[in-house]
Amino acid sequence: MERLNRTTAPQAKSYTEKVIQFGEGNFLRAFIEWIIWKTNQKTDFGGSVVVVQPIEKGMVSWLNEQDGLYHLNLQGLQNGESVDSVDLIDVISRGINPYEDFQAYLKLAEQDEIRFVISNTTEAGIAFDPACKLDDAPASSYPGKLTQLLYHRWEHFKGDPSKGLIIFPCELIFENGKHLKECIRQYIDLWKLPEGFSKWFEESCGVYSTLVDRIVPGYPRDTAAQLCERVGYQDNLLDKAEIFHLWVIEAPKEVAAEFPADKAGLNVLFVPSEAPYHERKVTLLNGPHTVLSPVGYLSGLNTVKECCEDPEIGKFVHKVMYDELLPTLNLPKEELLKFADDVMERFRNPYVKHFVTSIMLNSFPKFKTRDLPGLKTYLERKGELPVGLVLGLAGIITYYKGGKRGEDEIVPNDDPKIIELLQNLWATDDPAKVADGVLGAEFIWGEDLRAIPGLQRLLSKALALIYMEGMRAAVRAII
Repeated sequence: MERLNRTTAPQAKSYTEKVIQFGEGNFLRAFIEWIIWKTNQKTDFGGSVVVVQPIEKGMVSWLNEQDGLYHLNLQGLQNGESVDSVDLIDVISRGINPYEDFQAYLKLAEQDEIRFVISNTTEAGIAFDPACKLDDAPASSYPGKLTQLLYHRWEHFKGDPSKGLIIFPCELIFENGKHLKECIRQYIDLWKLPEGFSKWFEESCGVYSTLVDRIVPGYPRDTAAQLCERVGYQDNLLDKAEIFHLWVIEAPKEVAAEFPADKAGLNVLFVPSEAPYHERKVTLLNGPHTVLSPVGYLSGLNTVKECCEDPEIGKFVHKVMYDELLPTLNLPKEELLKFADDVMERFRNPYVKHFVTSIMLNSFPKFKTRDLPGLKTYLERKGELPVGLVLGLAGIITYYKGGKRGEDEIVPNDDPKIIELLQNLWATDDPAKVADGVLGAEFIWGEDLRAIPGLQRLLSKALALIYMEGMRAAVRAII
């Protein structure tokens, strides 16, 4: 079987490089690239994507080995009909690793037709690191790299206002555009960049908040061989996602005119405010995802569907969704129930094997943004803590202990500082000390969570029960 590349797949089209994308992972390839691919088909956009590897270790080299080509398998129900499609996605032109070739990265800023920047660097990616310097090659943080790129573009085009960039962050942070913009402003101040550049950035560039929604299990390990047979190529970058998709972009009509994805028959919305869409989605889709994953995994389950259909873990998921998170939202109850029911249907999608381990990357910042606000609101409104969310946090903390589940090695993936903290805390072999140390870690939460009434006691109790009797016993205690 031939290896997929542009020589073996001459049907792949080439387009003008218009988009710089920070991130090469499964989600962006199954969401952004697919949207651009569809937009190229349905409109005159005609754009391709240059992928920039945002961290030192990544998979840009894999992309380049296949000339940016890969197949996307979409499966699910659409208007009651089953969908099981496999398409060749041809919109990535090349990948750049700025850690290996910083000059090639800066050269992107000199390309006249580059107009858009899109990113998904996880919730931890949009952060200001004062250790970054303008002459770093590259700056370690994503906002630092982006500021370097924008400054080089401003210099190269001598401040031409028509050469500003339109920036769509896709990180799952509320008002991600405002956060990214503020980080760039901080670098402008830290690096003492010229007033002219600051003015050009503010007036000629747009940083727009967005909300993304599509479940992406990623590389289909269990069906990869069959899919390769189906397409006739050896494709090491196969990607898989559900058919459902939603991209909400808080931007004016003139931006939509330049990026006409909403004209391509796609569920892409340009709106005055993404806030109501964001709160609903983060709370009722990502919130349950974040806590069901460690609870399910430590109960011996591997996929989201298995968790939802398990007699015990399914009740836990239902409790978190309908009893604990849904009552914290302010939209009409009927609308929230409909959305929650739709989410549960998506979780049970028979075509998608969404492994819970793929959700547990950076679980602590995810819990902070997705579940902690609901925990606080629930306590405020009900006068008691949501036991399901607290058990979910205990599940994350227990997962980060590492070790084994049967024959499987547990390897948590997060900020090294968080990993080190958990290793040191678990070395005490005392769940109460672990709870105290995690809740008191202000570098994780931005506050001391021990101040939340009753949380330390309830978390300690949950951790001790998991430690002594296992996760299923802890789940049975609350359902």
